[in-house]
Amino acid sequence: MANKPDYYKTLGVSKNATADEIKKAYRKMARENHPDAGGDEEKFKDINEAYEVLSDDKKRQLYDQYGTADQSQIPFNWGGVGGAGGTTVNFSDFGSWQDILDQVLRGEGVMGGGFSFDGLGDFGFGGSKQPRKGQDTTADLQLTFDEAFNGTTKRVKLRIPGRDETTELDVNVPAGANDGDRQRFRGQGVPGANGGAAGDLVITMRIMDHPQFSRKGADVLTTAQVSMADAALGTSIVVSAPDGSKVRVKVPAGTQPGAVLSVKGKGAPRVKGSGNGNLKITLDIPVPTNLNEAQRKALEDFQAASK
Repeated sequence: MANKPDYYKTLGVSKNATADEIKKAYRKMARENHPDAGGDEEKFKDINEAYEVLSDDKKRQLYDQYGTADQSQIPFNWGGVGGAGGTTVNFSDFGSWQDILDQVLRGEGVMGGGFSFDGLGDFGFGGSKQPRKGQDTTADLQLTFDEAFNGTTKRVKLRIPGRDETTELDVNVPAGANDGDRQRFRGQGVPGANGGAAGDLVITMRIMDHPQFSRKGADVLTTAQVSMADAALGTSIVVSAPDGSKVRVKVPAGTQPGAVLSVKGKGAPRVKGSGNGNLKITLDIPVPTNLNEAQRKALEDFQAASK
């Protein structure tokens, strides 16, 4: 497992870091290294890759044990199968008997160490020469917030089990793609056996966090600060939109902390349907901690007038 990245070092946390410590470190480093803030794009991608693994309990467990969270990259070193000096194998760890059989029929040597079957009569399997469709395989495609918002084409290279050569293909990401969206590529999965059709390749979109924006479907969420006086008296503020433009938003008099203002059509493009979602701005109204004499006097007068 040489040349594997040290995700803990990437985020600047210890191997015993809690989930909250990992999230806090990620958010800090994402803000500091985001390309929009002048950061290095490759380092920003490394930070997101590290967080994707370490924030997922199952992936983190695999990474801690094997140095990778990619199950296809985890080596099997059984040293034998049963018998004297052999290793007892729990086949439930490797899927169903049908899965194991399919791999044996394709000559992939799931048993390791050169173990193979010349025949399958002892296992009671009939019709072993019948065509069998290959398994589907899955992969994640990392996208920045902007790539998913605007749409892009990504050239990906994948190592598909059972294929001698690396698979290369272009993934057309539509503008407004959501985290978890999937694209299916027919016949690009594991090859079939005995002339059977190949399985499919399913690619899942994974969108990296953005220091300023987040997504809820086609709506884009952000925050803005308004002073206590402006919230009480009413004002207007200028807010950055995810398309790079600036929008002016009216803050009504008497606006309360946590109020949400909406700018129609300034969200992400809708993948299904037409138009864009909305930009939703949650207002943060902090209470001042250091008052000068004039401010204190004004608030005291306001307090007195309110009785």
